[in-house]
Amino acid sequence: MAEAVIMIHGLGRTQWSLKRLEKNIQKQGFTTYNQSYPSTKQTIDQSAESYIGKALESLSAKKFDKIHFVTHSLGGILVRYYLSNHSITNLGKIIMLAPPNHGSEIADNFKDKWWFKLATGPTGQQLTESSPLYQQLKPLQTDVGIIIGKRSSDPWFNHLFEGQHDGKVSVKSAKLEEEHQLKVVNCGHTLLMENKDVMNAIISFLQQGCF
Repeated sequence: MAEAVIMIHGLGRTQWSLKRLEKNIQKQGFTTYNQSYPSTKQTIDQSAESYIGKALESLSAKKFDKIHFVTHSLGGILVRYYLSNHSITNLGKIIMLAPPNHGSEIADNFKDKWWFKLATGPTGQQLTESSPLYQQLKPLQTDVGIIIGKRSSDPWFNHLFEGQHDGKVSVKSAKLEEEHQLKVVNCGHTLLMENKDVMNAIISFLQQGCF
């Protein structure tokens, strides 16, 4: 069975943030699509349509039996938006690393600050819990695994959170309403995808559907 994995990096990052993880996924026989996209220069809906559309077009000629997604942070919201508006007949599993599935406490608190607008662009304004974008997202109709850290990599934001968090996203916000598997690890947000145990869990989920 030929299977592909579309990888989507987070806000303000590039494809290189997922390169080590990508190589590990490729070693298991998966074909990967991992490119950079202008995450701070356009809206979430624009990024989702453009990036995932191009990824599927690039992979379609190879007729994969399954197309999976592995995302970090914002990347998970791109997948949710795309699948709320499109169907993928050969959709496989979705693994989200630290997704702000109910918005970001940081965006809630700083969305009006000039430095936050400068750093995150139009995307940052859509990551508040009350953002209309979240009201458009439909339940995911496939196997979903979520990995979130419980150790802060951004201690200057710690006072914004209640309960466990990874410095940018809380465990509570990472969860989905629909059925999914959740794995909480002792790691921060920024380098979650570099953690060996996390990489092993991703491979396990892709191959077996469980962590």
